[in-house]
Amino acid sequence: MTATIHDDTNCLLGEGPIWHPERGELLWFDIIARKLHSRIRHWTFDTNASAAGWVDRDTLLIATAKDFRLLNLETGKSEFVAPLEADNTGTRSNDGRIDPYGGFWIGTMGLGAEIGAGAIYRFYKGELRALYPNIHIPNSICFSPDGLYAYWTDTETQLIHRQPLDAQGWPKGETSVHIDLRGTTYWPDGSVVDTAGNLWNAQWGSSRVAVYGPDGAFIAAHDFPASQTSCPAFGGADMTTLFATSAAAGLPQSHLVAHPASGQTFALATSFKGQAEHRVIL
Repeated sequence: MTATIHDDTNCLLGEGPIWHPERGELLWFDIIARKLHSRIRHWTFDTNASAAGWVDRDTLLIATAKDFRLLNLETGKSEFVAPLEADNTGTRSNDGRIDPYGGFWIGTMGLGAEIGAGAIYRFYKGELRALYPNIHIPNSICFSPDGLYAYWTDTETQLIHRQPLDAQGWPKGETSVHIDLRGTTYWPDGSVVDTAGNLWNAQWGSSRVAVYGPDGAFIAAHDFPASQTSCPAFGGADMTTLFATSAAAGLPQSHLVAHPASGQTFALATSFKGQAEHRVIL
């Protein structure tokens, strides 16, 4: 399996890819450039934005550095829904995904990636609840297909955690270590889980997305033509295409010249089937 370029827009910090099941298209963010992209259209925000859940065919719920807002993809108009660390000008949103119950999990982090400046939250039916405080770089937010577990990481720890969920999708019981990358050169960024329960993790600085089984055991790794792979998402007509965003920020000019695909968004045909993105419940 060889990754190809899905879109050649060079993002400074590509993140939050989502395959919209009703529109049949991939959308993704450039956090630093404050943009949402598709292949045919682009939307600009007044602050950093990083993750989204779909409400209906034309509406997304967007997580930004200061709020949740509804975005109409046709008109481009947005509407405030709820604050997100609105009183903290030193943080922004980062990785996020909708759980099988319709809850929006979203991580925040310091603008300068300050240690412990962020947190992971869940926004569900109008309630925003802090789940994990003192997070450095929140990532790998994704969910098992049976809805029993959430996964997340604080990238700098190199540990991807597994969290049992209750009947409404809230954490219950103790968090355990699902994947331990300590002692390696692999830094867990965004993740997605397929219908078989395998976790696909983009590993920052490693030009790859690695696959781990439901038991956390390593299965395989797939190469991508950008060192800073950031987040994967399944999509396509049969949900077997793995998309992955990447980032160009922080790379020296010599690297960008040698690797012009840095920051672009990629597609990988697989023999696995992804979960359809869950609808967010407001």
